[in-house]
Formats: sequence, structure tokens, C-alpha cells
Amino acid sequence: MGRKCFALIKRLFPALGILLVFLVQVAIPDSSLHPESKHHYYEGLLFILLGMSLLFFALSFFVKKIREDLTEKGPFLLGAAGLVIVINLATAKFALLPVIFFPTYNNVLAVFVEQTSLLAKCVWYSFKLLLLGVFWGVLIGFITGVCLGFSKKVYYWINPYIKLIGPIPATAWIPLVLTTFPTPFGASVFIIALSVWFPVQLMTSSGIQNTSKVYFEVGKTLGAGTFFQVFKIAVPAALPNIFQGVFNGICAAFIALMTAEMFGAKYGIGWYISYQKAMMMYAGVYAGLVLIAVFCTVIITSLFKVRKRLLGWQKGLIKW
Repeated sequence: MGRKCFALIKRLFPALGILLVFLVQVAIPDSSLHPESKHHYYEGLLFILLGMSLLFFALSFFVKKIREDLTEKGPFLLGAAGLVIVINLATAKFALLPVIFFPTYNNVLAVFVEQTSLLAKCVWYSFKLLLLGVFWGVLIGFITGVCLGFSKKVYYWINPYIKLIGPIPATAWIPLVLTTFPTPFGASVFIIALSVWFPVQLMTSSGIQNTSKVYFEVGKTLGAGTFFQVFKIAVPAALPNIFQGVFNGICAAFIALMTAEMFGAKYGIGWYISYQKAMMMYAGVYAGLVLIAVFCTVIITSLFKVRKRLLGWQKGLIKW
């Protein structure tokens, strides 16, 4: 009985945390040092979140999955609410931190509402850059990795150059690339592709080289040609390594994306953050950081969904 009561209380933790955050926001006035917000976006968001948390709490009595998730994550969400309160007190309420660098939650949320079209354009621009850069980086990295891993001659002639060029950070090439490519967009795509290419080819070639030679010998005995050995034996066996290379490449791509957009790009999340910082509008800087966090989380989560389908037998080895 005691355990059931405690589990019930843990399912209420998210709603309790949001309620505490709401009460602190309403009960304690903002410091006069902060610019006064004309709208109450933060309070409105908290009200919506409170309604959603109560709805999920009610559904937890009927849906086992929701009940288990709330029981597991309830304490963490309550702790996260405590962190939100501490930050709110240190910034908006008592202005313990420099006001110009640490705006209120309301002012940050106002950026999302009042600059929706510009932020959407920046997200779309960054998505196009990332998509093209990752596509070419993965494609060329995969081809290079297969050739290096499967052919000793290619490995002999090409690998020394890759060892020389690959470890250089892609962002170090930005000054040269910007003067070489006709447009900043093309230069940014190249920088992102370069940052993805090295980890993908490295992990692909390593995965193929570490594949047991017995598989290839059996394939030859059964009459398998080169194409079959590569795409039916080597590549499937190297898939875990390939995915690891892709994930490492994606992480490097985000760094290259944000850096490349700060040099000559017309739009993009990185450009937006750089522009807001130059204008000393740090509410926009934090809004851009939130966009990056959401953007990265969505893409990495999607990749893990694909990986889970292709490598179901490796479930639990790498978690996100």
C-alpha cells in the first residue's frame, strides 16, 4: 500500500513542479532592472504545461505506458522545475546576474512569438545546409571507407593522405573555402560534408577490416563475386561501426554548421545567434540556443529510430 501511494505521488511530481514554478513567477515581482514585458508568454506557457501534466496524470490511471513513464521520470521533472525556479530567481526576480546577458523567461519567449517568420526561415536554411552537407559527407565517407576497408591497394595509396588531412578540424578550412567557393552556401555545405566525411570513412573502413575473414572465404567458396562480398558480407557486418561514424559525424556537423553560418551566411541559426549577439540582444541569443537544442535532439532521435530498425539485435548497446 505504501509503495502504491508513493508511486501515485511520483506521478504527481510533474504537475507539482510546474505549479511551484507558476506560483514563484506570479508571487514574486520581476526586478525593475529588467525591461518590462508587455505580454505574459511565460505564465501562459506554464498554464498550458500544467494542464498537460494534469491530463497525463489522469490518463496514467488507464494507460500503463504513461503510468510507468510518469513514475520513472516524475522525480527528475520535479528536480528540473526546481532548477527553473533557481534560474528565474537569479535572473528575473532578484537580478543577481548581469541583466543584459541574462534576460527573463518572458523576454526569451517573446522572441519566439514576435520573430516567428525569421526564426522559421533560419531553421529551414540550417536544415538545408545540414541535409546537403550530411548527405554528401556520409555518401563520400561511405564510399571511401568501403574502398579503404576492402582494397589493400587503395588503403596503401590513399590512407596516408587521409591520416594527414582527416584530423584537421573542418572549421579550420573556413578562410580558404570561403575564398574558393563562389557562394557562402556552397562553402558551408563543403565544410559540413568534410566534418562528416572523416568519422564515417574511418568507422566504415575499420568495421570492414575487422570483419572475420572466414565470412569472405565462405563467400568465395560459394562463388560470391566482389559486389556480393562488399554489400552482402562486409557492409552488413560493419553497420554498427558505420552508424557510430554517422553519429560522430552528425555531432561534428552541428559544430561546423553553427561556425560556418557565422561567416557570410544570410540566414541560419548560427547566423541568427551571431547577429543577436552583435546587437547585444541576448534574449535572441538564448532563443537561438533553444532552437539548436531542439533541432539537434529531433535529428539525433530520428537517427536512433532508424538505427533501432536496422540493428534491432544491438538493442541497448547505445542509448539516447
